[in-house]
Amino acid sequence: MDFGAGFAPLSQGEANMALERTFSIIKPDATRRNLTGKINAKFEEAGLRIVAQKRIHMTKSQAGKFYDVHAERPFYDELCEFMSSAPVVVQVLEGEGAIAKNREVMGATNPADAAPGTIRAEFAESVGENSVHGSDAPETAAVEIAYFFSGIELVG
Repeated sequence: MDFGAGFAPLSQGEANMALERTFSIIKPDATRRNLTGKINAKFEEAGLRIVAQKRIHMTKSQAGKFYDVHAERPFYDELCEFMSSAPVVVQVLEGEGAIAKNREVMGATNPADAAPGTIRAEFAESVGENSVHGSDAPETAAVEIAYFFSGIELVG
């Protein structure tokens, strides 16, 4: 079959590869320092595509509901206060193995442990103010995406 110049049929392996979506937040410490573009460039350089994005200013109540899984942890109140302290950028990233790839690009939660070149190694100010959040599993990603985006806003 002729697909025209520059086009080739997908191999069976390529046809069966499913794209994955994950949720990401660029946190207040990063938006305050105008790092959104630099952070998004790292996601895109890693092969992730931004399929939904918006800048919002969460209330403490919204942050509390989002981080409800941590409600019993000692850092919960401080986390909610921080996440509602300034605007954040919430977004959906798409790509092959997007959840693992996003976590790799973000780096370890503690910036001192983050690999060179990762977002947290380059931009995080502390363990608490670590510039980005990313989903840790497909189930978590689905819940987190639905918290901030309707289906019509996901434009992959």
